Amino acid sequence: MSSTEHKNPERVAAGLKAAIHNPNVSEEAKERAADRLDHIGEKTTTTHNTTGHHQGDRDTNRVLGGYKATLSNENTSPEAKQHAAEILEAHGYTVERAEGVGEDEHQTRVLAGYKAALSNPRVSSEAKAHAREFLAAHDAL
Repeated sequence: MSSTEHKNPERVAAGLKAAIHNPNVSEEAKERAADRLDHIGEKTTTTHNTTGHHQGDRDTNRVLGGYKATLSNENTSPEAKQHAAEILEAHGYTVERAEGVGEDEHQTRVLAGYKAALSNPRVSSEAKAHAREFLAAHDAL
């Protein structure tokens, strides 16, 4: 019985991919992770929900969105922000701000995103409530 037999193969694959892209992992460990990923690659498939969307894609987007939020949360530790940045970079996201975008511009964009969420019909009521709380806390309502 392998150690991954009763584990979700998508999560195992995600962990292996993270190890491959983690600069703190040795080259030998990265090679082992790549080999294991190749070995289980055929077993990792995404499931579909009733709307026809890939559930794995949706879950991944939500998780990555959480990591993006971590980067701009003033209550998050530097270690957690570093971890979030590593995960996002491993998934191909650019974490650094574009050249010429200062803190004020960044805050303006963040607030604009929350304001846009309030009028977006595809945003859940929970997310809209969070947006209202965030905007109220930043005197932006």
